[in-house]
Amino acid sequence: MTSDDSLNGVLLVDKGPDMTSHDVVAVARRCLNTRKIGHCGTLDPMATGLLILVVGNATKLSDLLMSEDKEYTGSLRLGEVTNTQDREGEVLERREVPPLSESQIGDAFAAFSGDFYQLPPMVSAIKINGVALHKLARRGQEVEREPRLVRVYAHEITRVALPEVDFRIVCSKGFYVRTYAHDIGQKLGCGAHLTQLRRTRSGHFTLMEGRHTTFDALKQGRREEVIASMMSLYDVSRLRGA
Repeated sequence: MTSDDSLNGVLLVDKGPDMTSHDVVAVARRCLNTRKIGHCGTLDPMATGLLILVVGNATKLSDLLMSEDKEYTGSLRLGEVTNTQDREGEVLERREVPPLSESQIGDAFAAFSGDFYQLPPMVSAIKINGVALHKLARRGQEVEREPRLVRVYAHEITRVALPEVDFRIVCSKGFYVRTYAHDIGQKLGCGAHLTQLRRTRSGHFTLMEGRHTTFDALKQGRREEVIASMMSLYDVSRLRGA
């Protein structure tokens, strides 16, 4: 079947767990019968929520859309450090969680606000000498990484039920929430890892009612339904105030 090159726009997908961002792109290509699709901002397999797909001429907007701030909700578990800084890794260390007060936890979160440097995790897509860090990590290798300047615009602790803490965060491009969870655990002296993560916003985009699609719709080939949910380049420009 000949590829359909007439489609241009932005598709907002509510990504489910246990799939990569590349998986979503591959299924979208089959559903829409077009090769020219990319995504803006990788979501780990564990993570859910907003994944922006750019279709056709909208691929030219990728760098612009990826540069905008992101909002997430997440959960961390104190007392356990993993080799991936999230629940999918192996537990490297277990420590007793002291009877921390909400004020102490709040102070630890506050220590990572505004501008600061964050060390990218080994399990990431950053490339060193052309090789992705996560590939080196799978070989058991650890290499020196350069800390990156990141920003937390806002944060909120939404639930404390030790050893679990739920939170909301608004952060810059290139921010690793699992590293954020790990660093907060180190600050509190008992370690932590990320257990849940959901992206709720990216720039001006949210999972608006009637303006997003799902992995199931893509996988089941519900093409007309998916196209109906796609934002045109005009819609995107108007939403961004351009």
